[in-house]
Amino acid sequence: MNLQLKGLIAAPFTPMNQGGSLNLDLIPEYYQFLKQNNITGAFICGSTGEGVSLTVFEKKQIGEAWAQCAKNDKEFTIMPLLGGTCIADSIELAKHAQQIGLHAVSFTSPFYFKPANVEMLAECIIAIAETVPEMPFYYYHIPVLTGVGFAMFDLLKAIDGRIPNFAGIKYTHEDFMDFQTCLNYKNGKYDMLWGRDENMLSALAVGAKGAVGSTFNYAAPLYYDLIEAFNQNDMERAGKLQQKSIDMIRLLGKYGGISVGKAYMKLVDLDCGKFRLPVKNMSETQFEAFRADVASLDFDSFKSGHYTAKTTL
Repeated sequence: MNLQLKGLIAAPFTPMNQGGSLNLDLIPEYYQFLKQNNITGAFICGSTGEGVSLTVFEKKQIGEAWAQCAKNDKEFTIMPLLGGTCIADSIELAKHAQQIGLHAVSFTSPFYFKPANVEMLAECIIAIAETVPEMPFYYYHIPVLTGVGFAMFDLLKAIDGRIPNFAGIKYTHEDFMDFQTCLNYKNGKYDMLWGRDENMLSALAVGAKGAVGSTFNYAAPLYYDLIEAFNQNDMERAGKLQQKSIDMIRLLGKYGGISVGKAYMKLVDLDCGKFRLPVKNMSETQFEAFRADVASLDFDSFKSGHYTAKTTL
């Protein structure tokens, strides 16, 4: 069940119309855009994709749109985040993902009624994963949003051997000791997908082979250049490229957080609309200031576009 995912997997934004409804018509163009930038997959309806702000029906619609795009593409992996707070909804969405031909599913910890310990988290995972035994199942570790910060090494020990389709973890945290230990658990039995774009160089150094990130949507060339520098042992260049990534990501904090990603998408000519409440979107005045700050980073020299990557992770 380990898909051995490698390269850059984008966490797509959910395209919205002006009134906040889904803009499903943009997804085929979005898919082609990612392919042109050598992106190897899409982690849909996650944090970047506003999964927690979508209804079950909307998540199904999004999944169907992406599945239609990649139905004959064996080199592009599509994985939806099922949810976290409602196990029954997650089971329904997992079965739907299997029916429409998606490649894997993911689940994050319940974050309102939180699991009391890592064993209870394992029970939640098993309850969903066993309903789709032929689909690889990935846990999404993002304690900054869920407030659930168990060591993932402990989760692997708690779940290993209990369900055959547990494939790995999308690891969006900064505990490199835990991440490296998970990478090496049982000789690399599980996929460990790195989820912090601003720390990619550090993750490469401890052995990461695949990564899921929001900034890969609009700056894939930057990260492939970083990976190439790392593979060539050019640490000075790799460090400078990582700093460029950090400078770019700092603008998210300056202009309001996660919604700024959709502003970046406008600058690569793929307008995904705005984020839904309760996320704050920037004003037009702020957008012009943002555009100037982005230009000062020489964004055009590394933004996504018609680009063929030279290497993979």
